[in-house]
Amino acid sequence: MNIPVVYEDEWLLVLNKPPGLLTIPTPKKESRTLTSILNEDLKEKGLSYRLYPCHRLDRETSGLIIYAKGKSMQRKMMEIFGQKKIKKTYLAFVQGLLSNSEGEIRNPLEGKIAITKYRVMEKRKGFSIVEIMPLTGRTNQIRIHFKQMGHPLLGDTKFAFRRDFKLKAKRLCLHAKKLEFIHPLTKKVIPLIAPLPLDMEDFLRKH
Repeated sequence: MNIPVVYEDEWLLVLNKPPGLLTIPTPKKESRTLTSILNEDLKEKGLSYRLYPCHRLDRETSGLIIYAKGKSMQRKMMEIFGQKKIKKTYLAFVQGLLSNSEGEIRNPLEGKIAITKYRVMEKRKGFSIVEIMPLTGRTNQIRIHFKQMGHPLLGDTKFAFRRDFKLKAKRLCLHAKKLEFIHPLTKKVIPLIAPLPLDMEDFLRKH
């Protein structure tokens, strides 16, 4: 698969993940995931190292995902994630028009603190384009928080019913747009950005 590389050095590989691909298998033990595709490619090229994901994106979510070249680098990156030292910015299309142009959602999830900041970039007919900065990393945090606000993400079928909304999208309209972190070894600031995928661009053209 032609998966765009956004950043690479001798320790890390950052990709712009296409929608529709799992990062790692679910309990259903799917054989074809982004991680398996990448490692099969390395094997074919005769390279000895393996790639390990430092975080996950949902199957339908596109955008920036960090892989470590080896287990020790994966541990270092996961520590940075655990310390909340990675700035993550998503772009989402959400149902309806939000009343506030920016805000912070603080609703606990699974008994743990969960904080999501957001800023409305543009209002369209029946939906809003929103930049989202999750300050915590709970499972499905963005999707649940916006559902709780009454503005579920376009294309979400897990936390919203399509029949409840006139506006439909073929998939979850969520894109991991920006990442910024201090490289654990070089100590340089690594700012990364991934352009919107074609299907989300296409949706904007039509709506």
